[in-house]
Amino acid sequence: MTTPLRTLSAVNALADALRRRVLSGEMAPGTPLPEQELSAQYGVARPTVREALAVLVNEGLLRRERHRSAQVAEVTPADLDDLMFVRRPLEDLMATTLAGRRIEEADGALARMAALSADAPWSDAVAEHMALHQALIVAVGSPRLERLYATLAAETRLGLVRLRTVYTDRDLLVAEHRDLLDAIGRGPVEAARQAVATHLDHGWGAD
Repeated sequence: MTTPLRTLSAVNALADALRRRVLSGEMAPGTPLPEQELSAQYGVARPTVREALAVLVNEGLLRRERHRSAQVAEVTPADLDDLMFVRRPLEDLMATTLAGRRIEEADGALARMAALSADAPWSDAVAEHMALHQALIVAVGSPRLERLYATLAAETRLGLVRLRTVYTDRDLLVAEHRDLLDAIGRGPVEAARQAVATHLDHGWGAD
């Protein structure tokens, strides 16, 4: 039993390391990830590399074609436009439902985002950004809305990588999300909906 646990731990550790590099923008879209090179670089067996890459392919962060190395997935401007076309009505439902409420889990994600050091990798900001928006969606209490939103997670995370050049000052990212949560918490419904619409249009449209 101990060997599989060690193997699983190595797979998860490698997947986490590669995920952070992708979400920090260190690996640009289209960057190939040859198994042999990763095996030598991280000092792990190729089956471990293969399993770790499969995890990220399943998450949508990597893409793999037959007989070719896995590559960092690319989200084009057209992809982002379509992504926001789908996200807007989902988050509008969230704003309509949660107007006038504070969501503790979202406030917690904001606090963690604010606590990040200036030199923290962008992947950490991506993680808290995702956690904040996910907490709002979960708070609606609709399993179907949550499942629909989850299908957009990979493209959303990859899209957020592009925003690192927009939010070079992390304080601006924190301030915008604080304003968003405050607007939802205060209500009324129309004000919350407008705040969400403005929030979604601002950063993504700036790319």
